[in-house]
Amino acid sequence: MKVPSRLPAGPWRSPLRGPWLTSVFGLVLLLGIPLLFVTGLLSYAAYNPGLSPLNDKTPGKGLLGLYLFSWPTHPYWLYRLTQGIHVTLGVVLVPVLLAKLWSVVPKLFTLPPVRSPGHALDRLSLLLLVGGGIFEFVTGLLNVQLDYVFPGSFYPLHFYGAWVFVGAVLAHVALRMPQVVRALRSRDFRAELRTPTSRTKPEPAAESGLVSTHPAEPTMSRRGALGMVGLGSFVLFLVTAGQSIGGPLRATALLAPHGRQPGDGPNGFPVNKPAATAHVRPQDIGENWRLTVRGATGQSVTLTLDQLRRLPQHGSALPIACVEGWSTENQHWQGVRLRDLAALVGHAIDPPGVFVESVQLAGSFRAVALRANQVRDGRSLLALRVNGAELSPDHGRPARIVVPDAPGVMNTKWVRQLTFGATDFEERA
Repeated sequence: MKVPSRLPAGPWRSPLRGPWLTSVFGLVLLLGIPLLFVTGLLSYAAYNPGLSPLNDKTPGKGLLGLYLFSWPTHPYWLYRLTQGIHVTLGVVLVPVLLAKLWSVVPKLFTLPPVRSPGHALDRLSLLLLVGGGIFEFVTGLLNVQLDYVFPGSFYPLHFYGAWVFVGAVLAHVALRMPQVVRALRSRDFRAELRTPTSRTKPEPAAESGLVSTHPAEPTMSRRGALGMVGLGSFVLFLVTAGQSIGGPLRATALLAPHGRQPGDGPNGFPVNKPAATAHVRPQDIGENWRLTVRGATGQSVTLTLDQLRRLPQHGSALPIACVEGWSTENQHWQGVRLRDLAALVGHAIDPPGVFVESVQLAGSFRAVALRANQVRDGRSLLALRVNGAELSPDHGRPARIVVPDAPGVMNTKWVRQLTFGATDFEERA
């Protein structure tokens, strides 16, 4: 059955709808989505998916876990850059995604729903494309706001959803690219930008199923539609990017998680999880606090805070960068190098990775595993001070991990035990 050249009369009467406008929005998404996907994979790699089941809660990763490598510690700002791009670009593309869905919404209601095997494949790719796109963008936006209202863990849901979405994008591009090329060549982009509303006409009838048989009078030109979407993306950039870029733009980051600024002073920089949220009790970080350091050889030492302060102290100027896209400016940390602590328990040469446990009683990442290259970096610290002052409870008093170029959750706060050569609870037992 031949696809109707024009849509029947009904609610979809905008004279702007047509293959050209849809293709323009699609081209923008085609440029942005691969960058989103790559930066998302880099974020997954930074979380060290090889250390299952601790950092990766997904059992049996299979082929989707093939890109395992040791995330570098140089340059120290790499994760801040890639995750900032991932979150900011994802937010900026929301108006484009909505505009693309608006431009093709009539196709979702065409009858009969399936006319041939080829049409069935096209419809399936469209279903996965629309559903996957909405799922990825919605879960990503909720994660930015720390609203975990969806079932299960955000980490595997967003990750595997990305593979489904990108697979649908590839199938859709393979099926529609010839039509997109023809549509983009059918109209001059600069001429459209010069066309006012009074001279805006529907596109010629075509086998796209997007052009209405009874179009309404235009209330906006295609130039206006593109400008409105572009303005929406620009505004979202202004209210999002500052949380990653910093400087004056930080004050405009209205979409950054609220209530994360603990005040002024040396500890007055954003915090993701305050002590109260993590159920950290005063007695757990008070005078009776002790740090246990264990090695793979069986050696073990227990240190008080005063004993840690008497060990050689080193400094690092590093930011905290979180998966939600926000990051701090460089903070000046001071404490004991992780590789020096490894030497106390028999790992003076080539120290291995370390399993870090926190005193917190609630929330995720109560323990993380750091890789050997992170432990060996001289900037990796068990920090006791920041910006010349003791750590506040919200920033991990009395001691926290600080590692260059690592997601914020791996900079574990309220540390109580380090086990070198272990990657999970069973190995450190």
